[in-house]
Amino acid sequence: MQSEPFSACTSILIGKNATVDGSVIIGRNEDSRPAWPKNFVVHPAVTHDDSQVFTSQDNAFSMPLPTQAAKYTATPEWTTKYGLFEEDGINEYGVAMSATESTYANARVLAADPLVKDGIGEEAMITVTLPYIKSAREGVKRLGTIVATYGTD
Repeated sequence: MQSEPFSACTSILIGKNATVDGSVIIGRNEDSRPAWPKNFVVHPAVTHDDSQVFTSQDNAFSMPLPTQAAKYTATPEWTTKYGLFEEDGINEYGVAMSATESTYANARVLAADPLVKDGIGEEAMITVTLPYIKSAREGVKRLGTIVATYGTD
């Protein structure tokens, strides 16, 4: 039996209760290109006086954001040509998130949960979720609500 070469972004998240010293660890690989540089960034906590709106650089997805955002890290692409793709990060509350894993859907899945042209895409998930949550449970709820409201691209 001959194996086929596969290429897929894959992540592993290790929570504070699974490490000896309480660290939160993220490991991931990149399927885009062998030399597709990433940046490590730290976004400071911010409070805005006015409401903020996120608008995707990848499609027409847009949504309002809370005025208060927590500090968080991210590893975005070296270019924003295809969107932000912040990929993964950890916020000031110790919540870790990765959101650009390769996903593929077959026709049966797409029939039950079709893609929406201007719904949230993987490039925006970290940016609109991680700074606004204090627990993984809140993250699942927030992103689930976003997908239910706007669909996914």
